Amino acid sequence: MTTARTATPSTARAINDRLALDLLLERGPLTASDLRTLTGLSRPTVADLLERLQRSGLVAHAGESAALRRGPNARLYGLVADRAHLAGIDIRSSGVSLVVADLTGRTLGTATIAAFASAPGREGASGAAAAEGTGAAERAGGGADAGPASGTVNGAIDGDLLVERTVETLLATAAEVGARELHTVAVGAPGLVDPATGMLNNSGKLPEWHTKLLTALRSRPGMEVILENEVNLAGIAEHRLGAARGRRDFALIWLGYGVGASVVLDDRLRRGASGGTGEIGFLPVPGTVGLPESTKCDAGFHSMVSSAAICALAARHGLTAEPGEGEDVAAEDEAGVRVEDREPAAAAVVRQAVEDGADGFLDELAQRIAVGASAICVVLDPGCLVLGGEIGQAGGPELAGRVEHHLTRLSPLATEVRAGTAGGGAVLAGAVLIAGDAVRRELFGGD
Repeated sequence: MTTARTATPSTARAINDRLALDLLLERGPLTASDLRTLTGLSRPTVADLLERLQRSGLVAHAGESAALRRGPNARLYGLVADRAHLAGIDIRSSGVSLVVADLTGRTLGTATIAAFASAPGREGASGAAAAEGTGAAERAGGGADAGPASGTVNGAIDGDLLVERTVETLLATAAEVGARELHTVAVGAPGLVDPATGMLNNSGKLPEWHTKLLTALRSRPGMEVILENEVNLAGIAEHRLGAARGRRDFALIWLGYGVGASVVLDDRLRRGASGGTGEIGFLPVPGTVGLPESTKCDAGFHSMVSSAAICALAARHGLTAEPGEGEDVAAEDEAGVRVEDREPAAAAVVRQAVEDGADGFLDELAQRIAVGASAICVVLDPGCLVLGGEIGQAGGPELAGRVEHHLTRLSPLATEVRAGTAGGGAVLAGAVLIAGDAVRRELFGGD
């Protein structure tokens, strides 16, 4: 027989504090009366916890409620957003994007660092940091006027220099927004992330500077660094902010320059024994010239739905788009992360196909996606499939509906297909989310 334990006074206080802090995070500033109503706690208990949280520096007065008359009952209490700062980083072969945020996850500053010098006639920083809305780029040793000659080989920035510039830009961006230090940095990177060690398994397919950057970040004293596969971060963003919000089970297919997947079952991200859940580029599928190999996915699902494959399919249907010639786009995701990047050519042509009603192209693309999606669905039965990444967002409900139509013919399991809403900024948004979770676990206490 198990005997129920009574919570100790200190445990009860910790539980009440966490409950109040989570409410302030979710809803913004609240009055003591609001907290009593929402928590069911007594007036003395709420007064005690507010005093305790103000002493800790986590909560402060935030004005007065316009709905109440002046006085103690009208006083609003809110989280001290600058109590801690965090960052999210998205590492890609083309460079690095980063965002610095406060305790609430609100974006304060962003920057990008290119891995290649700008091509003639293109705008952007020549291998230097290009920070939006801040002067961080100039202080990090570069800017739009920086020349590409130093530290470049055939247009590629030297890896050590790129790592140095990335760390400098991160610190400069943080300093500009008033962050004396960064509590936690979450990094999204391609490749397998070992769930047991948190280390990146670089089998030689990734640039060496990826690993060097992680080492440089982890060498910074007092800063926690969390590493996660970039498509898993996109899945987290879609789950908590995007198309899969409210779903306990779903799978994301990331369609960008490459292809990947993330899986959430019972509200938990599933990584697999080696961190390889979602490596669907290696999925053997009909319609390819052969089978994928352990070191390359040229003949797997990747060969059917990568950006290059989609461009080739578009050309066959008379729709032209040269790789790298997508239009510049600017978007802001639901986490407030501003994304300014050159849209993959495949995304540009899919967007145009939807606008022009290019049924033949869209239907054949949907068939290709459905073949890979059906393998996920019959094994995992997620009930919901999200088409993410720049291409999934470009295709929107039109492409998602076509994929769902073909999927119903391939799988006996009912699966709703939705267009992703977080787009190319999903990786950064997911990084900010998990960095914020880590910071708040330490400062707020609890799980």
